[in-house]
Amino acid sequence: MRSSNPVFSRRGFSRDNGYAGFNAQPQAGGAAVGTQANPYAQGNPYAQPQADPYAQNPYAQNPYAQQDLQHGAPPQAPATTGRMTMDDVVLRTGTTLGILVVTAAVAWAALPVDDANIGRSYGIAIGAALIGMVLALVQSFKRKASPALIVSYAAFEGVFLGVVSSVVDNRIASGAAMQAVIGTLAVFAAVLVAYKAGWIRVNRRFYGFVMAAALGFVLLMMVNLLFAAFGGGDGLGFRSGGLGIVFGIIGVLLGACFLALDFKQVEDGIAYGAPREEAWLAAFGLTMTLVWIYLEFLRLIAILNSSD
Repeated sequence: MRSSNPVFSRRGFSRDNGYAGFNAQPQAGGAAVGTQANPYAQGNPYAQPQADPYAQNPYAQNPYAQQDLQHGAPPQAPATTGRMTMDDVVLRTGTTLGILVVTAAVAWAALPVDDANIGRSYGIAIGAALIGMVLALVQSFKRKASPALIVSYAAFEGVFLGVVSSVVDNRIASGAAMQAVIGTLAVFAAVLVAYKAGWIRVNRRFYGFVMAAALGFVLLMMVNLLFAAFGGGDGLGFRSGGLGIVFGIIGVLLGACFLALDFKQVEDGIAYGAPREEAWLAAFGLTMTLVWIYLEFLRLIAILNSSD
């Protein structure tokens, strides 16, 4: 299947009880039993012909084989290396989020948002956001992960988030940034628990619904932005007042759905034996989704604490 995150959209991972041939027994005609049909199955994109490790004597070229056998050591199977694991995903995601948080903290401290400096700080933040967007698009269209691009994206996105968070926290609602962080972590934990418990089933219907809702949401926000840019004020009012609260909640819910899609992509990549560098793409996708959820929470808090 394909995730909402463009970095996952070309991977073609799939999972429905039988992973990359696990628990699948061929029957006459080439069908497999013991598994459910997967509507997204594209075949294992990482499958390579596997040589029989026992076709030859695995100790023929091992100078220590005889010594090991003499001491009664059990024969060691060849180690599987170069495949993505959950530890790889956690490490890379922690790296990108750590860089994002550090640069956000630096921007918060170094780019004041008082009346005398807010214009300059806003300009830097918008520039960082545009650079981050370009880096994200470049990585999204690359066939392989580029750690340098992903790390740079996290750094520039952190600058943008640092300034925006400082504005909301210092000029609109004190403590808003911490509240948004707590809300984002709560959504992440809730979706992870629901996904692992099987309460959220990511299938073709779920994917189609989320993508249709996301497309409609983004189009409405673009229209609202155009009206605000050329007509002044809050545009169509989708980002202020009661309607803004409704759309903020919808944005958080969509972010939660994206997290479920991302979790499935990570699970499928590990099950298929995806190359280790795919962990960077997983970290990239998860980071983008978490940034989305954080911004929606920050916007909600700002609206709720606004005097309008």
